Amino acid sequence: MKTIFTYVTIILVSVSSFAEISATEKNALIKLNKATKGSQWTNKWDLKASPTTWYGVEIQNDKVISIKLVNNNLTGELPKEIGDLTSLQVLNLFRNNITGALPATIGNLKNLTKLNVAFNQVSGALPESLGNATQLKSIEMHMNRLTGNLPVAVGNLTNLETLSLFNNEIEGQIPTSYYQLKSLKVLLLNSNKLTGKLDKEISNLSSLETLSLFENKMDGQVPFDLEKLHNLKEMNISYNMFNGLVSKNLSKLDTLNMTMVNEQGVATTLKVSIDKNSAFAADE
Repeated sequence: MKTIFTYVTIILVSVSSFAEISATEKNALIKLNKATKGSQWTNKWDLKASPTTWYGVEIQNDKVISIKLVNNNLTGELPKEIGDLTSLQVLNLFRNNITGALPATIGNLKNLTKLNVAFNQVSGALPESLGNATQLKSIEMHMNRLTGNLPVAVGNLTNLETLSLFNNEIEGQIPTSYYQLKSLKVLLLNSNKLTGKLDKEISNLSSLETLSLFENKMDGQVPFDLEKLHNLKEMNISYNMFNGLVSKNLSKLDTLNMTMVNEQGVATTLKVSIDKNSAFAADE
């Protein structure tokens, strides 16, 4: 009887040790591989082998939790099936040749904390569904070909610490919802086509350390409220169309000393107010 029990135990242990991800998740990985010309990847997958052996894939408790395929020659569009990897925490596809729009199904990834598809050729607008991935702490989509407006729903990402979308072709205004991202530390929106004013509610971003908006088409008065961001260490909002006076403190804080482009396309430095040296003076 003891021998039978031991034999059954060995079988059960063996089965559990060879347990793999679900058919749905495996299919999603295969779709990713084929959609991005896996046969041409730098580090290829043997699709006949177990997914546990596939380069850049981390599996935990029979769930795919991380995909890191940095600089791996992925070429093509991300498939909608990427949204089936619902336990995914990290998706890092930095520096590849990914094209097309970011699939709306990215919003299905409720456990995703890090999204990095920077230095690719992703086009189109970021989907509003991105705001459904509520665990996101970092979104890095800089150096792509993104167009359209910033998705309002990103303002729902209360855990977001880094939003890096510089060097794209994003248009429109910064949604007011973004001014409620209390955890945001890094906001990089420079070198786009953003318009509109910088709202004084920018002062709500109490955790902000780095703000970069240079080389856009934003206008209006530079809000003195920027000085209320006591954690702000680096700022560059030059080469916009901001106007009016700025305080000495803000002028010094800006990397390019508040150099703007006027309606004639001529670079000019904003005047520094003698009477209003700080945000507190501006409030008087």
